[in-house]
Amino acid sequence: MLEAAILVIFPFCMVYAAMSDMISMTIANRVPLLLALSFAAIAPLAGMTWPVIGMHFAAGFAVLAITFCIFALGGMGGGDAKLIAGTTLWFGFSMGLVHYLLFTALAGGALALALMLFRRSGLAVYTSNNVLLRHVSDEEAGVPYGIALGIGGLFAFEESPPMQFVLARLAAH
Repeated sequence: MLEAAILVIFPFCMVYAAMSDMISMTIANRVPLLLALSFAAIAPLAGMTWPVIGMHFAAGFAVLAITFCIFALGGMGGGDAKLIAGTTLWFGFSMGLVHYLLFTALAGGALALALMLFRRSGLAVYTSNNVLLRHVSDEEAGVPYGIALGIGGLFAFEESPPMQFVLARLAAH
């Protein structure tokens, strides 16, 4: 049951955040909240010690402080800042976090370039009234960075301690 929760909750949150940001240009507060609460419940059950769990929360708070400064300067959305912090809880201070941020940056750059090209193409006219694609088509809209955050999270997920717990349990059988 624990393995199923780990395999479902994090990927679901990443996909939901990406789709939500694409459709509405918002990431609901319930997504980072679900990531935080589920990590708090899963971590001790997955064998993480309290000091290690504390360091994961310290990483989340550090990233939240940094991203909220970027948000205050107008460099990112508040939902993006909270999602990065909630996702960071699952990685802690680790190379997995570095890879998450790297994958997210690469996906974000590719997304920004693709949106720039698409919005200037003739196809944008045809998709501008589509509920799923209207923000993708709108040159005035920003970049729905939740898509990049979701992609980065999914690519780096295997390096998170909860996923490492699942992989170790599967290898033991």
